[in-house]
Amino acid sequence: MMELLAEEVVSCPYCGEAIEVLIDHQEAGHQYIEDCQVCCKPIIFRLALDAAGNISVSVHDENEAY
Repeated sequence: MMELLAEEVVSCPYCGEAIEVLIDHQEAGHQYIEDCQVCCKPIIFRLALDAAGNISVSVHDENEAY
């Protein structure tokens, strides 16, 4: 069985600090907001699955154009 939660390290788009987050593979195709553990600003997380079924995580600040 595939592990549903994976630990990822991302860089905050505001302060640049590396933060560890838990990624839920069932959330692939969705986005959500989680505050940076360092600067407390809201980070937009976008989760996607590639063709091989691996999850990719991208982070954006709330002012970035879509």
